[in-house]
Amino acid sequence: MSPVFVILYLFFDKWGISGSILPYLLLGIVALCELTDVFDGFLARRRNQVTNLGKVLDPMADSFFRLSVFFAFTQGDLQMPLMIVLIFFWRDALVNTLRSLFALKGIPLAARTSGKIKAIVQGVTTLFILILMIPYSSGYLSLEAFQHMSWTAAGMAAAYTFYSGCEYLLVHRALVKKAFKI
Repeated sequence: MSPVFVILYLFFDKWGISGSILPYLLLGIVALCELTDVFDGFLARRRNQVTNLGKVLDPMADSFFRLSVFFAFTQGDLQMPLMIVLIFFWRDALVNTLRSLFALKGIPLAARTSGKIKAIVQGVTTLFILILMIPYSSGYLSLEAFQHMSWTAAGMAAAYTFYSGCEYLLVHRALVKKAFKI
């Protein structure tokens, strides 16, 4: 769904979609992706089908979708500062790289609670920004107010994202030192 979100967000006018309909379509895509992620995790645990591969690939797929959304937000009217999005990117790149390297060594690094909270915070932030698009696209919210509220929410999400990355490294520092003889 990542390419669908990005293409709709960036090129909605070329597809003949009005700016007032766009937020609803984007909300539907994000809600669908977030709900299927929750449902997938629930089913895997309930059916006892949690796998080491799933522990690595599921968070990577979630990160890919959320990063696509936030990178798209750097364009269009929103013009989200790239530095905010890069914090999301750097944290996920670091954690996913560590997970992949340890998976190759046969050591699965499961998601941490702070990472799950990070995912929720980023998902809620995305939904909040898309909900703000509704009054903005209808002319009830100024561009400045739309940007300010969106950037503030994304900045708070970036702060928590940074914290969760630091927490992940701290918790696994002994394993990292041992595995890479640092």
